[in-house]
Amino acid sequence: MKKIIIRSLTAIVLLAAVAFLILKFVRPQHEVSKETAVRFILNSDKAKEFLKDHPDYNQDIVFLADMAIKSRYNRFYVYDVKNNHILHEGLVAHGKGSNTGTYGELQFSNVEGSNMTSLGNYKVGADYVGRFGKSYKLHGLDKTNNQAFARYVVLHTYIFMPHEEQLVPIINSEGCPMVSNETFKILENIIDNSKKPILLRIFYK
Repeated sequence: MKKIIIRSLTAIVLLAAVAFLILKFVRPQHEVSKETAVRFILNSDKAKEFLKDHPDYNQDIVFLADMAIKSRYNRFYVYDVKNNHILHEGLVAHGKGSNTGTYGELQFSNVEGSNMTSLGNYKVGADYVGRFGKSYKLHGLDKTNNQAFARYVVLHTYIFMPHEEQLVPIINSEGCPMVSNETFKILENIIDNSKKPILLRIFYK
């Protein structure tokens, strides 16, 4: 009886170890679909149109977040406007209220207390130190997100936010675009060294 119990426990430990190693070291192969590529081109063009009408914004760099991509994949982009090149891509969380119960399908809201992500253009504002450390205030520029500042929707990092693509969905935020520490450091360097405010565009279509 003891041998059976020992063997069972050993098998459980081995299975747990294998599962841990898979989750830690095996990364998903995320191929960019045609729809994703088209969506990126469409929204990067919209960002460029915004910059043409707003010379007071940084004309070289914009941040783009494609919420139609599943959260376990890279969907936050630092985009070089002039050279049409992605400088960095990483994970970004969506609001927990945006989950619909159907994996990969999200809903969005501009209402306070909804805990949902809001779509549209944002001005990356001043930095401050809050419960997540250094963060950046966000000013919604469209009807779909003009309550962002009042809702305390900000750009921030979180200690438990992963940096690399995952096999499972990542954690959610309370409506904020939340990134990893590594990505935040990259964004921080860009924002703090920019003489003009940077545009963030969050989209789904």
